[in-house]
Amino acid sequence: MGTIILFVVVLSLLVFVHELGHFLMAKKMGMKVEEFGFGFPPRLFGIKKKGTIYSINWIPLGGFVRIKGESGDDKHDEDSFAHKKIWQRFVVLVAGVVMNLLLAIVLLSIGFMIGMPTTIDSTLPKGAHVEKEQISIVEVAEPSPAFTAGLVPGDALVSINDQTFATDQDARAYLLEHGKEGVVITVNQKDYATKSVTVKAEELKDLGLTAIGVAFAKTGIISFSPIQAVMQGVATTATFTWEVIKAFGGIIQNIVGGKGPGVDLSGPVGIAVLTGKVAAMGIIYLVQFAALLSINLAVINILPFPALDGGRVLFLIIEKVRGGKPVSAKFEAVMHNAGFALLMLLVVIVTYRDIVNL
Repeated sequence: MGTIILFVVVLSLLVFVHELGHFLMAKKMGMKVEEFGFGFPPRLFGIKKKGTIYSINWIPLGGFVRIKGESGDDKHDEDSFAHKKIWQRFVVLVAGVVMNLLLAIVLLSIGFMIGMPTTIDSTLPKGAHVEKEQISIVEVAEPSPAFTAGLVPGDALVSINDQTFATDQDARAYLLEHGKEGVVITVNQKDYATKSVTVKAEELKDLGLTAIGVAFAKTGIISFSPIQAVMQGVATTATFTWEVIKAFGGIIQNIVGGKGPGVDLSGPVGIAVLTGKVAAMGIIYLVQFAALLSINLAVINILPFPALDGGRVLFLIIEKVRGGKPVSAKFEAVMHNAGFALLMLLVVIVTYRDIVNL
């Protein structure tokens, strides 16, 4: 139950911030916002102020903004979305994406002020303050000998066969040499308990190699001064955004090539489970994870697919190319409805897979 509540809180924050961007920019552009709702209908209660209904709804999974004329009607009313210039409508449509990226910057900046768990290499940013350097388990394959033995991401490596290691490369090299014989791995877990397990390398068919199924990295808690933390938050958001874009590009390329996504996609159930696992590692890990989810939401929404913000932007571009002549409102509505139906079908399929995997 705690995991579900936590997931709802995180998802609601991300979607609410996204819709807040649309709301604020629509107001700024002189558009009438008919309703700004927290959660999704049915409505619990609402207050009308200056022509806008501010509502609280029963399904607490984000929010929505209903702007006058967003469906193409009321073109002759000055406060209608459809009446405004193309650049004004464009700004309103991308405002949600911008807000999600700003949220990621804020979360990561706060994280870097407090101290963010980060992989450490030889080129640390100037001014970085590092604490608790250790070799950490950053990934555990499922299934694998390591997973069966109870090793989890976040465990700090103490020793392998009573031998300690200065770098994660040394630890990996030792496992490659001795893993097939069986090794005793000692770790410190998040509850500060020391745990020793015996594992032996096996063939991991999903990965195409023989291993115990763990990935090591040298990590530490890195913090910065407030100004440097903000700069690092911006830089990290840019890096994460580019990595997410490349990942989606790879997925789309694989699908177009008939190879399937090439990765395991997660729906609401999978993300909820992962949220619980991350939260168990500590609040700072949850902050980092929420920032990454916010970036994912931004990238997904800007994709040029009907029903998404990017799909609506695509129709604006078509209108601009046609010399200001928009596509018929009926055709655009059909495309957005079809896109929404496909997205919902994808959510159902991925959610079903999440439940089967659980």
